[in-house]
Amino acid sequence: MREKTEALLRGKAVVVFGASSGIGAAAARTFAREGASVLLAARREELLAEICDKIEADGSDASYVVADVVSASAVRHVMRTAVDRYGRLDCAFNNAGVGGNPEPLHEMDDSVYDRIVDTNVRGLWNCLREEIATMLPTGGGAIVNNSSVGGLVAIPTAAPYVASKHAVIGFTRAAAAEYARHGIRVNAVAPGSTRTEITDEWYASTPGLQDEIHAATPQGRTADPAEIAEAAAWLLSDRASYVTGAVLPVDGGFVIR
Repeated sequence: MREKTEALLRGKAVVVFGASSGIGAAAARTFAREGASVLLAARREELLAEICDKIEADGSDASYVVADVVSASAVRHVMRTAVDRYGRLDCAFNNAGVGGNPEPLHEMDDSVYDRIVDTNVRGLWNCLREEIATMLPTGGGAIVNNSSVGGLVAIPTAAPYVASKHAVIGFTRAAAAEYARHGIRVNAVAPGSTRTEITDEWYASTPGLQDEIHAATPQGRTADPAEIAEAAAWLLSDRASYVTGAVLPVDGGFVIR
């Protein structure tokens, strides 16, 4: 009889940014099920409190901090909270991100670019810098950044989003190379079409887009956020101990088509 597999993240202290919905909320629940103590961070307190209540009702340890990743001081506060609560930070999932409605590049307003790049690029910069500084004194840890298939291929009418997700991959590889010898692994997941607020906005604003994407995806469907969370959990776990600087497409085969 096969022995029960030990939980992937048992005993780990994990921070999840962008944890109030979609992939981030699914990640918080998945990581807790896999034995982690999770600290959720996002802007919407009501949603964070609801998710934490459900995790704790299942017998796992969860708490939250209201924070906007665009603010470096807010991210530092999340790190201090993690250290105060757990004594260290073992893992982090940088999921905070925004999209935008499909629109031709030459018609986009500066505010669209500013909103996307501030959150997806500056926000990641803030998180990575503080996470690495927090992990170094305790011997290292693991970080997973949420990119997108838009970080691997071009998506028309989404130029700032595509540029920002390519930047996520650049940050991932640069940080992985710089800190591997310090015991810090940095990887990324690149989700394809996934049921989140961003894709809901895109599908609602562009009739036929969902069918078009499904037709371009070998598995022919949209992912559940939990499927992305499972991939992130493995990358954060010690079972991926020799994996760093990797970008894992979780996309139903979209980028190989």
